[in-house]
Amino acid sequence: MTRIGILGYGNLGRGVELAVRQNADMELAAVYTRRDPASVSIATEGVPVKLATDLDAGTEPIDVLIIAGGSATDLPELTPKYAKLYNVIDSFDTHANIPTHFANVDAAAREGGKLGLISCGWDPGLFSLNRLYANCMLPEGADYTFWGKGISQGHSDAIRRIEGVADAKQYTIPVQAALDAVRSGNNPELTTREKHTRECWVVLEDGADAAAVEKQIVEMPNYFADYDTVVNFISQEELDRDHAGLPHGGFVLRTGTSASGSPMKIEYSLELGSNPEFTSSVLVAYARAVARLAEEGAMGCKTVFDIAPAYLAPQDADFLRAHML
Repeated sequence: MTRIGILGYGNLGRGVELAVRQNADMELAAVYTRRDPASVSIATEGVPVKLATDLDAGTEPIDVLIIAGGSATDLPELTPKYAKLYNVIDSFDTHANIPTHFANVDAAAREGGKLGLISCGWDPGLFSLNRLYANCMLPEGADYTFWGKGISQGHSDAIRRIEGVADAKQYTIPVQAALDAVRSGNNPELTTREKHTRECWVVLEDGADAAAVEKQIVEMPNYFADYDTVVNFISQEELDRDHAGLPHGGFVLRTGTSASGSPMKIEYSLELGSNPEFTSSVLVAYARAVARLAEEGAMGCKTVFDIAPAYLAPQDADFLRAHML
């Protein structure tokens, strides 16, 4: 049994707890929170809820710590901190900052003789793998990634960190004309702004300056500055009523030609009823791989590019060859 610890119990942490239940070779060892543990009620009976600081001694009985925090401020601090003490995995999704985050986690994990896996989910994660595979198979071509329509956890979290924001949801929406142009095989050159729009639904705290909040959102680097962004201010009741779900999905495409000039198109898509629950399922599968690799003596930081698919599966190699190859 792989003993899983969860740091953070928001949407993603709750999803991890549910995903662990679907895997007979895993058990939830503990949930760690920065809140008062007595105020956190989890779904799994008999599993303790502890303070996050209980992790600091490095003696908690877990094989892999899944860090279920936001990419804006949580993961850049927490993943390197705990990579010195435990085998860790996160879903860091600020693409522009992945090299820096990787270097920080790699240094920390090597210092502690542990293994870390970063940027694991569906994008970055599964979509990353499909971009890599498609580039290898079609060396002459063009890549395109479209996200949505759906709610981005990371972008919603980034808005909620702004002073004066009480709550928020952010939808990423593909520009249909751009998607159609790619599928046609025309290999269009598209800017970031031409591929997606971003739609924000924001609840302000009492007395907050709406204009100042909107300015911070639309000018936020790595999140909104490169997109056409619409900010809508609504009440908490409207947000709860009209934007309660967490759907998402998207498409990865590569269009190109074979050596003789034959047209080729690769397309991979996801349609997700719950963004955090699917991300959680990916994290739990890769936690199995982290535990196995750590037993083999691997250390430092890795990404999904470095993990062989067989390490994700609960079945043995004979079963995989007989039923999935």
